Amino acid sequence: MAESFFSMLKNERVYRTVYATKAQARRDVISYIEGFYNSRRRHSALDYRRPNDVHYGHQQHALAA
Repeated sequence: MAESFFSMLKNERVYRTVYATKAQARRDVISYIEGFYNSRRRHSALDYRRPNDVHYGHQQHALAA
């Protein structure tokens, strides 16, 4: 899974962007991970559901129990 993630990160973000500084690259990668990859991108390991949907669904189930 980690190899798949890093491949996706490089192909969707890093290889398409020219960064002026290492700090700019770091901010952009963090923004990609937190803003898109972890929240909106559908994952095959989650039955093609969004991570936020799975997380909040689990939280609601746990609170109801």
